[in-house]
Amino acid sequence: MAGVSSESLAAALTSLETKLAHASLELSAELFGAVEVLDGNAGLRRALTDPARGAQDKAGLVASLLRGKVSATAESTVAELASSRWSSARDIGDALETVAATAAIAVAERQDGSAGLERLEEDLFAFIRVVGSSHDLQRALDDPQASTEAKRALALRLLPNASAASALLIRQAVSAPRGLKPIALLERFVELVAKRQERWIASVSVTRDLTTEQLARLQAGLNNLYGRELNINVEIDPALVGGIRVKVGDEVVDATIATRVSDLRRRLAG
Repeated sequence: MAGVSSESLAAALTSLETKLAHASLELSAELFGAVEVLDGNAGLRRALTDPARGAQDKAGLVASLLRGKVSATAESTVAELASSRWSSARDIGDALETVAATAAIAVAERQDGSAGLERLEEDLFAFIRVVGSSHDLQRALDDPQASTEAKRALALRLLPNASAASALLIRQAVSAPRGLKPIALLERFVELVAKRQERWIASVSVTRDLTTEQLARLQAGLNNLYGRELNINVEIDPALVGGIRVKVGDEVVDATIATRVSDLRRRLAG
C-alpha cells in the first residue's frame, strides 16, 4: 500500500488511538467482521472508494450495513475509512484489516503493558513455528474443503494457552487469510506487534557513556514524558559531537550539536 492509500491508513490508525481507552477485543472482532463484508462484495468496495461520492453518502451506506449490528465505535471507524481516499478498491479492506489487528494488539498492551505485547508476540511466533514445521498442518489449514470452524478449532488446539488477543488474531488468520497463507498473515500481525513495542523502547544516542546518575535522570524524565516505563537502549555515536538524540517509536527528539550545525548550514545555503 502506497501513496494516498498509505496516508489514509496512517490517518485511520491515528484516529483509532483516540478510541482505545475503553476498547475491548470485541471492537477488533467487529472490524474483522466488516473486512469480511467488504471482501464479499466488490460493488460495495467500489462504492466506498468512489472519489465521486461524498463522505456523507458513504457514511450513510456504512450505517445502512452496520448500524445495530456493531458498536458505534466500529461503525464510525469504518465510516472514517470510507470517507478517505484510496488508490484501489482493495486497499480499503487491507487498511481495515490492519486497523482491526492494531485494535487487538492495543488492547493487549493496555491490559498488561509491554508484557502483554511480549506475550502476544511469543504466542504468534509459537504458532508460526508449529505450523511452519508441519506440511500436514499447513495443508489442513489451507484446505478449501474444510469448514472455518474446523480450522479455528484445529488452530486453537495447537496453542491452548494462547492469550485472548492471540487467539483472536490466530482465528482470523486461519479463517480469512485473504489470499495469503495463514502463517504469512500472522507474520504481518507480528510486524504490527513489533511496531507497537517500539513505543516502549527509547533508543538513546550520545557521544560518551552516561553515568549511573545521568542514566537514572534520563530514565525518570522519559518515563514521565511518555507516561510509561520505557526500556532504554544507549548507543555511543561520536559523530554527534555533543548533546543527545532520543527515538521512541516514530518520535525523535534531537538535541545534538551535529544537528544544530546542519540546521545552520541549511539556513546559510538558503
